[in-house]
Amino acid sequence: MAPTAPGGIKKNKGGLEMTVPEFAMPPDAVPGIAQVIVKAWNGDASLSNIMDRVTTGPTKGVATITAVQQATDAINAAAPGFNLKRAVIISEHEHDDGYTMEFEDDVVFVLPRKERVNLTGSQSC
Repeated sequence: MAPTAPGGIKKNKGGLEMTVPEFAMPPDAVPGIAQVIVKAWNGDASLSNIMDRVTTGPTKGVATITAVQQATDAINAAAPGFNLKRAVIISEHEHDDGYTMEFEDDVVFVLPRKERVNLTGSQSC
C-alpha cells in the first residue's frame, strides 16, 4: 500500500504546495491568543525567550524548555480554561520547512513573517 499524503489544508503558492494548519477554538479565546502572537511578533520583553531553539544534539532546532514554558504560560494566561500542557510558538519559516512537534501534547502556534506587517496602514491589492 502506497503511503498517503499528510492531511490538512494545502496552500499552493507559485507552484509550491504548503500545508496550512487547521484548528478550532472558542471565539472568546481568539483575542487573547492573538495578542500573545502580536506581542511575540513585536519583540515584547515578556516573551523574550519564546523563539529560543536548541542549537546542538539530537533535538537541534526544537524549542528550548524556557521557550515552551514562556509560550505555555502566555497562551494559558490569554485563554483561561485552555490549560494547555505545552504550547510552542514557531516561525512561519519553521512551519513551511515542515516543523515536527517534539511531543504529542504540543499545541503549535505560528508566528507570521515580519514582511506581513503593514506599518503604513495602506492596503495593497
